[in-house]
Amino acid sequence: MPRTELQEIGQDGEDRALDYLQQQGLRLVERNFLCKVGELDLVMREGERLVFIEVRERNSPLYGGAAASISPAKQRRIVRAAKFYLLRFTKMPPCRIDVVTIDGGHINWLRDAIIDQM
Repeated sequence: MPRTELQEIGQDGEDRALDYLQQQGLRLVERNFLCKVGELDLVMREGERLVFIEVRERNSPLYGGAAASISPAKQRRIVRAAKFYLLRFTKMPPCRIDVVTIDGGHINWLRDAIIDQM
């Protein structure tokens, strides 16, 4: 199935976020994990910690920029997908949910951006 222009733009943003995070020392575990409750853009490791990454990109600061585009409903879907991902572990690893925003080409890494009692 051909990708839409919007999907291509999203993929490019994820590529840039992945490169940036790898330069910061994180290692890729899985990309675009899709399950019945949501999707995780990137699953990475920082030492022993599992890090779920949501990537958001906006070319314009109108409407609050990339970070503002993560609605409470989107946050709930990310948390549910992370919990679903963690079902594969017999012992839960330390983990957190981060957000990488790309606003007009500028990358910002927000650690522990989405808090939940996982």
